[in-house]
Amino acid sequence: MTDQYAVLGNPVAHSQSPFIHAEFARATAQDLDYGRVLSPLDGFEATLRRFADEGGRGCNVTVPFKFDAFKLAPRHTPRAALAQAANVLRFDADSEGGWLADNTDGIGLVRDIERNAGVALAGRRVLLIGAGGAAAGVLGPLLETSPATVVVANRTVARASELVARHAEAAAGRGTTLHAAPLEACGERYDIVLNASATSLQGAGVPVSAAVLAPGALAVDLMYGPAAAGFIAWATAHGAAARDGLGMLVEQAAEAFFLWRGVRPDTAPVLMRLRERLSGA
Repeated sequence: MTDQYAVLGNPVAHSQSPFIHAEFARATAQDLDYGRVLSPLDGFEATLRRFADEGGRGCNVTVPFKFDAFKLAPRHTPRAALAQAANVLRFDADSEGGWLADNTDGIGLVRDIERNAGVALAGRRVLLIGAGGAAAGVLGPLLETSPATVVVANRTVARASELVARHAEAAAGRGTTLHAAPLEACGERYDIVLNASATSLQGAGVPVSAAVLAPGALAVDLMYGPAAAGFIAWATAHGAAARDGLGMLVEQAAEAFFLWRGVRPDTAPVLMRLRERLSGA
C-alpha cells in the first residue's frame, strides 16, 4: 500500500507541502501520498490520532499545534527537545519506542540562508523577532552556526527570556551572546533580521523599527506568499536584501522527508518549480 503522510494545522489549505513532497517522491522513486488535514483548534490530538490510526506513517505539523505535537510524542530528537516544539512526527510502532518528534524548521532556515541565499551566519549579529513555536524551532540551529550575537525580541519579554534561558548553554558553547529584548528597544544595525512572529500571518505591520537593519542586511520572513509581502516590501524599502520563507519551507521539508524515508532529496529544482508555480509562470 502507498504510505500516507500529511500536514496538519489550522489553517492548512494554503500549504505547499503536498506539492513539495510529491516532487520529492517523484525524484527519489518513493511510493507515498501526502495530503492536508485541517484540525479543529480544540481537536488536534483527536485529529492526529485518527490520522495515525488510519494508517498514516508521519506528518508535518504547522501553526498553531507545534507545542502540542511535541507533548504528544514519547520520543524527541535533540533539536526538538531544545525547542520543546515539533513540526514533524514519525509514527513508529510502540515496539520501537513510539512516536518520534523532530523539529526541522531551524536546519531548514539555516540551509536556506547559507546555501540558497549564500550568506554565512558565523560571526553575524542576528535579530530574531518572536518567541513562539517558529522562533523556538529555529533558535537552536541558528546558534550552531556561531553567530556573534542573537537577540530574541518579543512583545512579551518574559516569553523571550524563557526561550533565551533554555538556549543559554548552547549559546555559550558557541561563544554567542544571547539575550532577550522588547520589540521597541531591541537594538540597531543587525546583519540578519528574521521575522518569526505571527504578524505576517495576521496581516499586521512590521513590529520593529527600520533601525534594526544594518546597511545591506538580509531580512527574512519565515512566512511566504502574500503573508510575507508586507515584510518584504518594508525590508526592501529600507535597503535590505529581502527573502521570504519559501526556501526554508523546502529545506525543512527535505529534512522531514529524510527522517521518514531515509533518502535526502535535492531541493534546488523543487524550490525553482515552487517559485514558478506560485508566480503563475
